[in-house]
Amino acid sequence: MNREEITGIVKKQRAFFRTGVTHDVSFRIAKLRALKEAIEFFEKEIEEALHEDLGRTPTEAYLCDILPTVVEINESISCLKKWARPEKHFSGIMCFPSLVTRVYKVPYGTTLIISPFNFPVLLSLGVLNAAISAGNTAVIKVSSKAPACASVIEKVVQRAFNDDYVKVLGGGHDVADMCLAERFDKIFYTGSPRVAVHVMEEAAKHLTPVALELGGETGNWCIVRKDANIRDAARKVAFFKILNSGQICININQVAVAEEIADEFVSALKEEITRQIGKNASENPEYPRLINAQAYKKCSEEADEYRDRIVFGGMGNEEALKYCPTVIYPVRIDEKIVRHELFNPLLPVVTFKDSEIDGLLKTIEDREHGLSLYVFSADKRWARRTMRRMQFGGGCINDVIMHLMVKHVPFNGTGHSGMGAYHGEWGFREFSHPSTVLEGSSRFNLPLREHPYSGNEGARKKKLFKMMKEL
Repeated sequence: MNREEITGIVKKQRAFFRTGVTHDVSFRIAKLRALKEAIEFFEKEIEEALHEDLGRTPTEAYLCDILPTVVEINESISCLKKWARPEKHFSGIMCFPSLVTRVYKVPYGTTLIISPFNFPVLLSLGVLNAAISAGNTAVIKVSSKAPACASVIEKVVQRAFNDDYVKVLGGGHDVADMCLAERFDKIFYTGSPRVAVHVMEEAAKHLTPVALELGGETGNWCIVRKDANIRDAARKVAFFKILNSGQICININQVAVAEEIADEFVSALKEEITRQIGKNASENPEYPRLINAQAYKKCSEEADEYRDRIVFGGMGNEEALKYCPTVIYPVRIDEKIVRHELFNPLLPVVTFKDSEIDGLLKTIEDREHGLSLYVFSADKRWARRTMRRMQFGGGCINDVIMHLMVKHVPFNGTGHSGMGAYHGEWGFREFSHPSTVLEGSSRFNLPLREHPYSGNEGARKKKLFKMMKEL
């Protein structure tokens, strides 16, 4: 793939968009149905590709990528007519005699979706669902780190769409940069904050609006207070850290546990990891692997730095790229391992005095905003108050990850964990812009807005204007 070819693809898509075909809601729904049919047609191949790239079993592949993508598409098919309906507003007394103003939901045009390796289907075709729902065309740059998934995603798209509507591009960073050099009307990127800076810099050259879904510079916190249900918290934290071998943007990066229950929690956590995946997960065929040798090496080397404090795990199979869920305890809050995103199965456990919870929250607030936050506590009032005041994307009280599965709510980050929102109607909104149109009248027009603005006439007009501010 070279720059001329990419330019040609964008040009074809822009020409197709300008035919106006994608503005038709019935057309969009038909294409969403075609996308769903293609995913289901290649379901077996998608599962095999996810196993080849990430070592996932068919069940985990279906749970994490196929199911949520199809659920998103079904929601769009059911709700799109309602979402796309223009809003009708009373124009207000200041606009008399123009009574009606409508807000149209207008597609951006030709969009670029840059997807990651960790959930390659959900974070490409799931985002495509939002782009199509809003009436756009799309170029999808899939990750070269998951080649089997890239291949099957291309098959899905080719079955459902023509290239002038949706096109999948493979290749590495060079292809991504060639895409970013083009003028798109909207860019959606999922990945790291470091690369997001580059995406924004390139988009700024064309003043292209950008949506970013990022993991956060210093990762996502989980807080376990002394009144929490220890066994329940340990069970859920273990499940989450095992899932996709920790390669999840909303995964727990580090867990802060009240020192009053820390030993008990760590003991329960070790038991739960063993129960769910075994004492040596690298020997379990169900356990997913890290994406490549570089990711394995990085994980292994960081674990070795804390070898003296590893209380569970700390071993792996380099050939299989599987590194066991590894609990590192205790870890101070200022140590290097809790100051960057891990994106692997290492789990540092930080202790704090429960009576000093406000100090812990302040430290978290002082760092870059995470994509998620999880708190375990029996005190629901404290938990809700904390979730309202902290700055992060989304999260759970006494649970993990499940906010991702809730219909009709946004998924998004803030600061170093992203900007923009999607899922359901929020994705439709992200890929469309509201256009306000007042419908004027040629009758009963008053000269209030026209000159003169001085003298007695101006004074009378100003008096009327002041009265209007209360209406």
